[in-house]
Amino acid sequence: MNKLLVSLLLTLGVTGVANAAGNLTGDAAAGQAKTAVCGACHNPDGNSMAPNFPKLAGQGERYLEKQLHDIKSGKRTVLEMTGMLAAFSDQDLADIAAYFSSQKGSVGAADPKLVERGEALFRGGDIDKGLPACTGCHSPNGAGIALAGFPHLGGQHATYVAKQLTDFREGNRTNDGDATTMRTIAAKLSNKDIEALSSYIQGLH
Repeated sequence: MNKLLVSLLLTLGVTGVANAAGNLTGDAAAGQAKTAVCGACHNPDGNSMAPNFPKLAGQGERYLEKQLHDIKSGKRTVLEMTGMLAAFSDQDLADIAAYFSSQKGSVGAADPKLVERGEALFRGGDIDKGLPACTGCHSPNGAGIALAGFPHLGGQHATYVAKQLTDFREGNRTNDGDATTMRTIAAKLSNKDIEALSSYIQGLH
């Protein structure tokens, strides 16, 4: 029953995310000129050096564009970005997403003490907790599923990933669609699970 429920949630999640984003019309070359303000926190090429700011380089274009729209509209709250997207048009956001998506992402390192548990959760989930493997939506190498709008995770800062998983779990981040896929999954993760997963993802490539 748990497996059936998880499969249904993931299917609904794919449909919801795919329908939420429009056609990809971004121009990466035009986007580069519009990212000057982004570089202060995310680095000019999107490989943020600060562990609390996400790496945008190599992220799926559809996912990035959706997050930019959600942040601009207030559907997703990111205090550090309050008002920063107000002056950008839909085309601007599409161009910015296209630029960062076209860049090569960097990879960090996982804590060796946490790799075993992190890998087990990422690749196999936890049947006892009703947790699906992360690979179903984010692929075995963490590259995500760009066309479905599922984000690239491999190499992302552990600090950032841990905050997002915690925010999903606590209901502080709710822009994962009507199927609430990430909130449902994160609700079953302990603090230690989140720590192990986040560390493993940081070194995944």
